[in-house]
Amino acid sequence: MLLQLAWKNIWRNKKRSLILILSAIVGIWGGVASNGVMIGMWETTIESAINRELSHIQIHHPKFRDEKLLSQSIPDVRKIEDILKEAPFLKKYCERTILEGIASSPVSTAGVRIFAIDPEAEKEITSIYQKIITGTYFGQKKNNEIVIGNKLAEKLKVRLNSKVVLSFQDMNNNLVSSAFRVSGIYKTESLNYDGTTVFVKKDDIASLLGNVTLVHEIAIRATSSEHVDTLRNYLRSKIDFAKVEDWNDLAPEFAFIQEFLYLELNIFMGIILFALLFGVSNTIMMSVFERIREFGMLMAVGMKRKKLFAMIIMESILLLFTGGIIGTIIGYLTIEFYSKRGINLSALEEGMSAYGMPAILYPELPLHMYISLFIMMAATATIAAISPAVKAIRLKPAEAIRTY
Repeated sequence: MLLQLAWKNIWRNKKRSLILILSAIVGIWGGVASNGVMIGMWETTIESAINRELSHIQIHHPKFRDEKLLSQSIPDVRKIEDILKEAPFLKKYCERTILEGIASSPVSTAGVRIFAIDPEAEKEITSIYQKIITGTYFGQKKNNEIVIGNKLAEKLKVRLNSKVVLSFQDMNNNLVSSAFRVSGIYKTESLNYDGTTVFVKKDDIASLLGNVTLVHEIAIRATSSEHVDTLRNYLRSKIDFAKVEDWNDLAPEFAFIQEFLYLELNIFMGIILFALLFGVSNTIMMSVFERIREFGMLMAVGMKRKKLFAMIIMESILLLFTGGIIGTIIGYLTIEFYSKRGINLSALEEGMSAYGMPAILYPELPLHMYISLFIMMAATATIAAISPAVKAIRLKPAEAIRTY
């Protein structure tokens, strides 16, 4: 009864109500779409980092990530391999030898991280082979092939089939140098990664280290992102002689920024709703002033003040939610449209790559953000109606009836 009456009341002044509803539609639509773009941008950045280098889970020597010494290889690799074969939700894994060294060309030098890999196994874990812009991903089937990033190629001023000399220390701290021929040049979403990371074949590095095969890192892919925690916990329960970390542990700044981003976007939506609060409050207050005589008659014939209060609150909620729900639906459809097609920001690619962000964004907005939005909308509408509702219930029926 009160709900039907409240709905009819908000349409007494159609023009005023429509203006407020349209404002709510535009505001909520803009907020939802903007939030979707921001979250999509960050989620795409995280996914790119996982595909580029992090993988879902990595296993290291307990001190390797802190000191990065050549001698800090993973102990008892064969035992870990047996455990991985039995692990639930494990899709693929690959083993890497990682060295810190220097890449030199006839005109320049640069510090690099050298990843010695099995190219076929690495394809199952990272997407580097898909990022080749010149040449092939170890396609020449020759010894001492190297794949380098586009940024490093520019710095060293080398191109396809050029020679690059890699220098690094062996197990006895002796300097080892060898020439490698560029078989491919890749370009990822991260300029820093492209300028500091090179890939060579594990066998080529093993021969330079005296036919010693070292495994500094085992990168693992789960069957899906939903199973990462389960797989990580299983491996930690089985492996106590090496360090098992998921991508959150490997890049804690991602998780921190993600949590902060959700808070920031909720504040952003709160600002939009705070602006709408004044419009709703003003509209409801004007409606109350126009119906003083009516309220007096309702109270005179027995309507309780708490029901009058509830009716005005309902009017405010219906007014804001009418525009808010439509705006949310339009925002959702906008996000769904661009989540499949992507938003191409190629014009800003160079600037975005400095932060490891891809040029094509895929907006998305998780369910909990919609729930937060509706809670904030209900709170906004309720707060906006309190002052007009208090004004109405304080009326004296005898005086209100004589008001024209």
